[in-house]
Amino acid sequence: MSKDKDLDAELNRAALEYHAEPVPGKISVEVTKPAGSQRDLALAYTPGVAEPVRRIVEDPEAAYRYTAKGNLVAVITDGTAVLGLGNTGALAGKPVMEGKAVLFKHFAGIDVFDIEVNAEHPQDFVDTVVRIAPTFGGINLEDIAAPHCFEIEQALIEQLDIPVFHDDQHGTAIIIAAGLLNALELQGKRLEDARITVLGAGAAGIAAVRLLCSLGARRSHILVLDRQGVIHTGRQGLNPYKWSVAADTDLRTLAEAMRGADVFIGVSGPDLVTPEMLDSMAERPVVFALSNPVPEIRPEVANEVRDDLIMATGRSDYPNQVNNVLGFPFIFRGALDVRACCINEEMQIAAVHALKSLTHEPVPDSVLEAYGLDHLEAGPGYILPKPLDPRLRERVPPAVAAAAIRTGVARSGWPEHYPSVADFA
Repeated sequence: MSKDKDLDAELNRAALEYHAEPVPGKISVEVTKPAGSQRDLALAYTPGVAEPVRRIVEDPEAAYRYTAKGNLVAVITDGTAVLGLGNTGALAGKPVMEGKAVLFKHFAGIDVFDIEVNAEHPQDFVDTVVRIAPTFGGINLEDIAAPHCFEIEQALIEQLDIPVFHDDQHGTAIIIAAGLLNALELQGKRLEDARITVLGAGAAGIAAVRLLCSLGARRSHILVLDRQGVIHTGRQGLNPYKWSVAADTDLRTLAEAMRGADVFIGVSGPDLVTPEMLDSMAERPVVFALSNPVPEIRPEVANEVRDDLIMATGRSDYPNQVNNVLGFPFIFRGALDVRACCINEEMQIAAVHALKSLTHEPVPDSVLEAYGLDHLEAGPGYILPKPLDPRLRERVPPAVAAAAIRTGVARSGWPEHYPSVADFA
């Protein structure tokens, strides 16, 4: 244990140095046009800048041609659910929002302004985002506590004509779904037959249930639990979001809900699943213990209890990491590239299938080298692509863009730099 504490202390020291040196923070703004002459300045600002202003007045869509709007995403938080740290406040959430900006830029070439909003009430937050939305091509909501995150996202989707995406909900759900489809296939099971227990009824848990049902899971086969136990239709005082996942059942405890389950999805807290609970699951179970940094049950414990399971966690030091970076940069890339007005469910499902399919293809040598591996192929230890796989940018954005076009939410045509649209029909 002392060794682990020493490692944690060293990591904390390194993290502080990383964020502070050589300049504070992780992102900056760069100029994309020349500014070295009087003429350059005349074009960049007055008097030349007046002409694109006039064009945008005549046609607001011209903003996508003459400004950075089309490749600019706002990563916005109120700081009420920052990582596993809870309600830290908006300002303390800024390092996380800057981190998200790094991932957007590194993996998908998308520029980001991180915005931290002091908002006492959800409506205050919504009003703020609506007022600044003209600046951006998309809005990524981040680290907003449930249940407010649901109403905030829905209000913004209804009021804005650009993509609004709460990654803690849909990003997590998409990666869970892609990995789960592959795991069930390996276990010889079907999603529509699987009995699923979900521990955690916050943003990720409820969104995962919704998406899995859209993919074919049976609502009657899913039990969702919060701190009080199974969410059931007889419980009083449920908010609308928990009511939407309530089950008509006499089961009440996690131990009861785990018995005979084919799938466990944990988006809750550390060490909440006992070996006895795991042992009571059905044959060939799938366990997604995603609490970070400590899973609901640790892989070394789980593997001692069962030799027939497939397991995923949220950690990079175990196989099968469920990592949102597999999704959000590329989903936004596809949405921005066709100027989608939203990221609808069909686009999310397209991302699921793109991730699922990519896992079955031969892994490039560059990925093996990046992870120090000699070999990697679809199987119990590889149910999701690796985050450093360069093919993610080649496959996921076009799949999302094609779904946007099919469903009529795209406002521009198929990008010339994409592969043939027929490949993503």
